[in-house]
Amino acid sequence: MATDYDAPRVSQDEQPGTESIEAMQSQRGGSQTALLDVEEADTAEGIDLPGADLSHEELLIQVIPVQDDEFTCMSCFLVHHRSQLAREKDGNKYCSECEG
Repeated sequence: MATDYDAPRVSQDEQPGTESIEAMQSQRGGSQTALLDVEEADTAEGIDLPGADLSHEELLIQVIPVQDDEFTCMSCFLVHHRSQLAREKDGNKYCSECEG
């Protein structure tokens, strides 16, 4: 016997459409409220808006320049180790991920 799994499941003694919304809510325990888990880091103060003036901010990380055994891919503009070099054309280097 074939079973239609997309059909709504209704018990034998229950007819569809006979219950009101209020009756269904009272069976579920009244109104349902969604609770959000918000951390302090998720507040509006932690978001930088585009075009915001950041001239008073200081750089908190140390920037290390590209090393001798690294290259910048001209497709994805990420710095990779030279072992990931797929091809070099006209002085532009491309990584194996972009060429793959």
